[in-house]
Amino acid sequence: QVQLVESGGGLVQAGGSLRLSCAASERTLSRYNLGWFRQAPGKEREFVAGIVWSGIITNYEDSVKGRFTISRDNAKNTVYLQMNSLRPEDTAVYYCAVGSSSKDIGRTLSRYDYWGQGTQVTVSS
Repeated sequence: QVQLVESGGGLVQAGGSLRLSCAASERTLSRYNLGWFRQAPGKEREFVAGIVWSGIITNYEDSVKGRFTISRDNAKNTVYLQMNSLRPEDTAVYYCAVGSSSKDIGRTLSRYDYWGQGTQVTVSS
């Protein structure tokens, strides 16, 4: 069982920035694709960004392209989500997830096996 610990959420004004981190307490993540998802109140959990195990390929949901950046540090067993130019509609609980070691990045929940507990991001207008 992999335990993922997220941090970095909080309250920020529109236009501001936050950096989310997700560290694995056990088991190396270096051979697995990683993703960030979010879930707003009353909505389904949705894909935000993903990164392959090597870090070479990334994928983003359209509304965050150009504003969010996913990265990873395999030596630290950690994945990050840098969020800039935040909007009120970005308000949600953000979850990190561990996927497979396939060459493509999954955008659906079923492609991921382990999940963090979530961290709240609130963007005020």
